[in-house]
Amino acid sequence: MSLQKLARELDETARQTASMLEGITEALDLLAANDLKNHPAIKQAMQMIVTALQGQDRIEQRCHNMALAVRQFALLPPTAPDSVYDEIWESLTLDELRVPALSGIAAHQSHGDAELF
Repeated sequence: MSLQKLARELDETARQTASMLEGITEALDLLAANDLKNHPAIKQAMQMIVTALQGQDRIEQRCHNMALAVRQFALLPPTAPDSVYDEIWESLTLDELRVPALSGIAAHQSHGDAELF
């Protein structure tokens, strides 16, 4: 498999995970619009859905970042030293949980309302 094809596959994986969100978001909107939204079990379920959505967002971001790295690798000559590959990897944020601004802090807030990105 060529590196360009691998990058396209990573982009497609990100696209597919993003398209899953449409149905999930519609279900969450339905729950939020209903009088049942004040029921403790519904509130808990909504919070769990939001947390799962944040996880999907991290997966999508990770796929896009890996696709970017693969495209950069494909441009390198075969004689490129390992240090160049290391620089490319180090420039990416593959573990968003290590970045406080991207750590899914909304999942830990308990204000009662669902936050959809």
